[in-house]
Amino acid sequence: MTFVPTRLAGGVWEGVVSAPTAPRLTATHQGRAVPGVEVAPGRPGEWLVRVPVPPEAVSDGVHTVVVAEEATGEALGSFAIVAGEALALDLRAEIDLLRAELDMLKRAFRRHCVEGGA
Repeated sequence: MTFVPTRLAGGVWEGVVSAPTAPRLTATHQGRAVPGVEVAPGRPGEWLVRVPVPPEAVSDGVHTVVVAEEATGEALGSFAIVAGEALALDLRAEIDLLRAELDMLKRAFRRHCVEGGA
């Protein structure tokens, strides 16, 4: 059984499971079951999966929803929602890294211009 995520839109995470028979799937967020998981037939040998984003996952911090096979508990896929201060801090760190890399490139370019012009 393989799972390929396709999109997150309108508060629903979607994907496709390749399996000979309809899979029985569960989704959990913070150890609690997410209600409303849907599995519908797609192309032959494929099943369309829809997992609603739990409202409590749309809040400050990082929230992960895991989709697993019900019988074995094997995780097939997951998605994370990052919002609020955690996201702001992550973006600030990324911008700092980009600034440092840009400064390094500017110094290397200036050195190249000085050495090439001499």
